[in-house]
Amino acid sequence: MTAVPLPLAHGVGSRHDLPLSPFYAYAGAFAALLVSFLALGLLWSSSRFRGDLSGRPLPAVLQRAADAPATRTALRLLGACLALVLVLHLLLGPDDPDRNPAPGALYVLLWVGLVPASLLLGPVWRLLNPCAPSTPSARHGTPPLPAALGIRPAAAGLLLFTWLELVAPDNASTTTLLVALAVHTAVHLLGAARYGADWFAHADPFEAYSSLLARLSPLGRRADGRLVLRSPLHGLDSTPQTPGLVATVCVLLGSTAYDGISDNPRWITTLQTSPLGRVPTATLGLLAAVALVAACYGLCAGALRLMNPGLTTPLTSFAHSLLPIALGYLVAHYFSLLVTEGPRTVMMAVGTDNASSPAPPLGPGGLATLQVTAIVTGHVLGVVAAHDRSVRLFPPARAVAGQLPLFVLMIAYTLGGIGLLIA
Repeated sequence: MTAVPLPLAHGVGSRHDLPLSPFYAYAGAFAALLVSFLALGLLWSSSRFRGDLSGRPLPAVLQRAADAPATRTALRLLGACLALVLVLHLLLGPDDPDRNPAPGALYVLLWVGLVPASLLLGPVWRLLNPCAPSTPSARHGTPPLPAALGIRPAAAGLLLFTWLELVAPDNASTTTLLVALAVHTAVHLLGAARYGADWFAHADPFEAYSSLLARLSPLGRRADGRLVLRSPLHGLDSTPQTPGLVATVCVLLGSTAYDGISDNPRWITTLQTSPLGRVPTATLGLLAAVALVAACYGLCAGALRLMNPGLTTPLTSFAHSLLPIALGYLVAHYFSLLVTEGPRTVMMAVGTDNASSPAPPLGPGGLATLQVTAIVTGHVLGVVAAHDRSVRLFPPARAVAGQLPLFVLMIAYTLGGIGLLIA
């Protein structure tokens, strides 16, 4: 991470940290995608995913316990207590990220920890968010959010948070974090007062982040509200094609890519020598990374529309296939950070003096294997999701050829992701 002191750095590592052969990494990733694409074209001729109609129901007693008002109130109180502890550390703790757990709690336990939590348990932030009511209810006279808005406010919030994380000066200082938390809380309380509890589903960046990742959780809900176990690919297929979905996923992909670039010596030199100054240059770099991801997907959507004139919503129809790619990048990029800085943050929070990060559980070779595997697996799952959607939307004669632009995009994203690991 560019602006946070070394203990919280997010960089994926340079070539000497990850003993990868570029040829074998690129060749293996390309082969995996090509074999997947060809196998799907030959063996997968009809749609197999049922979205929110699928799943094996969990026992009724678990359903009642999960939906009980007492359970939801307890989770909300837990979120409020954790938020209070965070604020107290910011107000009373030292202004030093090496001795104050607050920066690690925000940038590691919350931002990175939401990934495994959402994958295992579903959209957990929806239940923990201390600003949201524990039992949302309709309010008379509350105007609805415009349907065209979708989750665009959440995408903007994610971009602002990643700017704070990766670009903002003194982003680990207690003053900066207190101001950021105060602004975030005020915006969402005012939004909820204006639009009701639905505001959080559309505008809270952490809820959108958690909810989208939870589409790949084996724990989900059917359309009838029943709690079920299901294939993550069925959950992925149920992703709503809401406005702002593409923007949100592009922010996740682009910001993670920028974080990977930010510790590159050439980029650091650019920041240090730029006549614009470090913060404006880094801001432009972050925006350029997000814009590049979005432009590539936009070109792909345009090609899909040209090849399949009957496809009226190319941008949103296949946006769900980018989610496993984003997840692969997040796992590859932040695994080491979570397993080292996460325990250190917890130890500081409980008062352990001179808390130090535990040794990484994987050596350089193991970490390299994990990172490449995460990226390639995410892209293969994206190819599967895109293929199933294409055989549903396109005539059989064009089901395979019609998704070639998506396949090319997947290859480009894969090579770019691996390039960040070995550059």
